[in-house]
Amino acid sequence: MTTPAVVLALGAAACFALGAALQQRAARREPQHATADPRLLIRLLRRRSWLLAKVPDLAGTVLQALALRFGPLTLIQPLLISGMFLAIPLEAALDHRRPHPRDVTAVAACVLGLTVFLVAARPRAGVAQPSLMGWLGVALIGGALVVTCLLLAHRATGAARGTLLGIASGLLYAGTASLLKTVAERVTHDPLSTLTDWHLYALAVVGFASVALNQNAFQNGPLAAPLTAITLVDPVASVVIGVTAFHETLSFGGLRLLVEVPAILAMGFGIWLASTRSTGREGFEGS
Repeated sequence: MTTPAVVLALGAAACFALGAALQQRAARREPQHATADPRLLIRLLRRRSWLLAKVPDLAGTVLQALALRFGPLTLIQPLLISGMFLAIPLEAALDHRRPHPRDVTAVAACVLGLTVFLVAARPRAGVAQPSLMGWLGVALIGGALVVTCLLLAHRATGAARGTLLGIASGLLYAGTASLLKTVAERVTHDPLSTLTDWHLYALAVVGFASVALNQNAFQNGPLAAPLTAITLVDPVASVVIGVTAFHETLSFGGLRLLVEVPAILAMGFGIWLASTRSTGREGFEGS
């Protein structure tokens, strides 16, 4: 089951990369909106270019759901980071320019770090359905982190703001993927019962919130800043959810730590590099 899951995940990553580049292009043409302002999404829903950008996004979601059906959350979500390799050059091509070396370096550091971490950690499947207490833990901790990022982003500008909103979006996407895995499992065994299951409606709410916040993130700084944050935080948060709520397992200890710790540091370096690239507008505003 692992090979089909990997192939489907890589297909989803390619679709998400194309969707991200097209959505960011549409979002940056809109007037600047406040943090988590829903009016931005309403305006984008009227823009044909943004709606067309959702086509590869939806295709990616379908492939992601299938991949999660066959593989563990701790494997599938990290594989989606491979889409970063495509999204950055796609953005540059749409803007008729070369990718910025700093963006390429940031992406390479994150992709390399996460790949090495996954190879060393060897993620393995756990339970199909988390307990209610497991979901409550995910909601409370994840919700607190999202709120913190939104409060900090309210006073930030440029790449710093895009990164903070990207982190919050990544956390919401991790929650969406977790719910999507549960819903996909239930649809396979009993499609009708899914209509009365709270997971489906929670998926709709969290999914909508993640898309809306994602568009706010795309308005700030270069694509690499929010995209690096989203694409890194999403798999990392998914790994945490997979281990704690789905009881999936990762291998730590011994010589593996000598590989895993530098890999984590490389990912941190990549997200810092992307969030601090000069765009002429970044930084924190005064009180």
